[in-house]
Amino acid sequence: MATIVLQSAGARLGSMFGAVGAAIGAAVGAFAGYMVDRAILTRGQHYEGPRLGQGRPMTAEEGSPLPRVYGTMRVGGALIWATRFEERSTTTRAGKMGPKQTTYSYFANVALALCEGEIAGVRRIWADGRELDLSNYEFRVYRGDEEQLPDPLIEAKQGVGNAPAYRGVAYVVFERFPIDDFGRRIPQFQFEVLRPGGALCERIRSVALIPGSTEYGLSPHLITVAGEPGETIAVNRHNAYGRTDFDAAVDELLAICPNLKSVSLVVSWFGTDLRAAIAGSSRASPGRKATIHCRGACPA
Repeated sequence: MATIVLQSAGARLGSMFGAVGAAIGAAVGAFAGYMVDRAILTRGQHYEGPRLGQGRPMTAEEGSPLPRVYGTMRVGGALIWATRFEERSTTTRAGKMGPKQTTYSYFANVALALCEGEIAGVRRIWADGRELDLSNYEFRVYRGDEEQLPDPLIEAKQGVGNAPAYRGVAYVVFERFPIDDFGRRIPQFQFEVLRPGGALCERIRSVALIPGSTEYGLSPHLITVAGEPGETIAVNRHNAYGRTDFDAAVDELLAICPNLKSVSLVVSWFGTDLRAAIAGSSRASPGRKATIHCRGACPA
């Protein structure tokens, strides 16, 4: 309606400047009327994205064998607990008077058994064959000892006293794992499990860490450099399970050797003079059990 009214008004006003002005006025008025009509008609419209009608969680097979791992092995997870998918809706509007659009995203809470405990830890995790960057997900690893307590998420969902601790079973709990990138289903997980054989690793008290010649490899903090325009490159992180390469190496060392007390860090550098003083210091990173003794130029 506004298109016809404003088109007529524009033509009448443009006729004051002749036939050409009337044509231009009619076109301008028609365009303005079209925008008004479009704003009025689409203001109340609401579009919704695809939505799951019913959750499709993984199924667990009763009586499936639980593997026993020695050394380092890649194993698949067996579903032992899951909740309904969590749904989150986000509503946006195209402009001030445009239509609304609601999109839905889904998250899964799931626990997967790995193998018989006790293990040293989990190094890498794959979902549908794709390695995950573990810094982007919330998960907890239970090593499967005989004293482990129930997971707090499972206990919150099942109730106090109703959640099993799965003692003697190593398992992983994912909390709010996003499943939109996996077809809105729980993907097939695989885990690289570490379990040292024998009692040798438990008897190790001190080791020498020789990383070799490196510029940033000994830094526990992430260091990045600018590459192409808009590109940031991490120079001391080449893994998907640790904040830095040094953190990943020390965490894995402490997991395999739980009774480790000290690490002698050998630092090498290039110089043009033999007058190099040897400075010794003792550093301990927060949360670590072992003390790292540096010989030479210690990392900041």
